[in-house]
Amino acid sequence: MSFDFKRVLHRELNVGLKEQKLRYGVGSALLVGSIFFFPIPLLLAGIVLVATGFTRWCPVYSGMSKPTVDPNEPPPSECCGHGHTSH
Repeated sequence: MSFDFKRVLHRELNVGLKEQKLRYGVGSALLVGSIFFFPIPLLLAGIVLVATGFTRWCPVYSGMSKPTVDPNEPPPSECCGHGHTSH
């Protein structure tokens, strides 16, 4: 498996919905854990996981050309996702 540094900057949707939820959960746990334990490393790891979960883009996955998006997943909406429609 090779790592392409040029693809790292190519922002594409490469984190699936299941992994997004996992990143939110683990990232949040690390952020809370940073209050009690080694604050800086846990805080940084938690911020990175929550941010990559929110954007659904991981630069490491881009470099490895490894998406975790399921082809059956609905595409991300341009709205906030609360089910309302704009007129």
